[in-house]
Amino acid sequence: MTIATMMQQQCFVAGIWVDADSRKTISVTNPANGEQIGTVPNCGAAETEKAIAAAAEAFKSWSKTDISYRVGLLRKLHAALLENQESLAQLLTLEQGKPLAESRGEIAIGAAYILWFAEEIRRAKGEIIPSPSNDRKLLVTHQPVGVVGAITPWNFPSSMLARKLGPALAAGCTVVAKPATATPYSGLAWAALCEQVGFPAGVVNILTGSSSDIGGAIMASPQVRKVTFTGSTEVGKTLIRQSAETVKKVSMELGGNAPFIVFDDADIDAAIEGAMISKYRNMGQTCVCTNRFYVQSGIHDEFVSRLKQATADLTVGDGMHAGVEQGPLIDANAVSKVEQMIADATAKGGHIAEGGQRHSLGGTYFQPTVITNANADMQFATDEIFGPLSAVFQFQHEKQAIAAANATEFGLAAYAYTRDVGRVFRLSDELEYGLIGINSGLITTVEVPFGGLKESGLGKEGGSQGLSDYLETKYTALAGI
Repeated sequence: MTIATMMQQQCFVAGIWVDADSRKTISVTNPANGEQIGTVPNCGAAETEKAIAAAAEAFKSWSKTDISYRVGLLRKLHAALLENQESLAQLLTLEQGKPLAESRGEIAIGAAYILWFAEEIRRAKGEIIPSPSNDRKLLVTHQPVGVVGAITPWNFPSSMLARKLGPALAAGCTVVAKPATATPYSGLAWAALCEQVGFPAGVVNILTGSSSDIGGAIMASPQVRKVTFTGSTEVGKTLIRQSAETVKKVSMELGGNAPFIVFDDADIDAAIEGAMISKYRNMGQTCVCTNRFYVQSGIHDEFVSRLKQATADLTVGDGMHAGVEQGPLIDANAVSKVEQMIADATAKGGHIAEGGQRHSLGGTYFQPTVITNANADMQFATDEIFGPLSAVFQFQHEKQAIAAANATEFGLAAYAYTRDVGRVFRLSDELEYGLIGINSGLITTVEVPFGGLKESGLGKEGGSQGLSDYLETKYTALAGI
């Protein structure tokens, strides 16, 4: 498919491409230039209820299909993603703004998630438990949970849907998905590919439109048995409260406030490389990107000097252009938030070592920024930045760094650089985070569980754990044998 044919401007319900009942649409703009690239339907509760009904009907047969049949379709989907990688990547960059190289990587890891769960479903084994008496057998089996509601964010609009579709479809669940309105085309492209490779009607349904109306209908429906959400902690808490009415299973991948700790004994070359990856990927708009750099006093000045230079060397521009490393932020609100944090920091003694202003390119472009002399009273010490701003704190000893790193309600990702083996194990034990990278700033891979602690979420995506969230466990006692 070309980028034009991949960019679907209708929703996909019960195997049919449809408009909103009201015919109302939402404009989608390119953050690189502010130009409209198309529209998508502005659906609400009525359309969502139709999609849920279609998914519930399809579940009756899909949940009983052979594993080999589902695996075969998932493998075809994996192949289709890779065959169309360039068009999908261009579409992603067009609506989201990230550099094309990053978009290609996102499509690739999304395809890898599909393949992983196609393989992992074959290992979703039950148990025969030894019985206390000889006249019975005790069986534990697994079955698909049912209709799944999936709500995905704008920062990784393709791979976040892959993490949800892969395990759901492998397990035998059907899906009603709502991509973010800022980046709907990457989500709708999944529907086009699922249709192309032959998934039955109603198994995958994708709607665009009002977050409150679509989300509200998903949460209210007793037919939706599982909801998986990636987004802000505030919205996640609302969904968790709403899930109580029908006692849904929920998976929540929420906000983060990742610390990046650099000890005096660190390999500074590796630390700078990891810092640039973990901070500036997707212009700092990732839930696992570094929010706070904690640098030990003995290496602080050198690290800051190196980080400042590397930040200044980043190429900012339209993500579709070759060599660009930093695209625009998603919208004006994102720019305002970064500016607010910089103003707060400088008012409290922070020093702008690099950047600190809107970029000369205009629009939502922003200079990659480094602020030093950061302290715990500054807004970014507790709030997620979601922008290209590096905040550098200085510390003296290990316990101080760990305490500061844990001083947040979030617990998604943390990074640390050290060559002390004993310290590595202490950090693994004491950092209150679901994902910990030691001497690496890029740690996500399909084979491992992805998810946070504390207010960063519930459940895991990826790994064998990512499949279990889409399965119910059932116990059967066979007596009189």
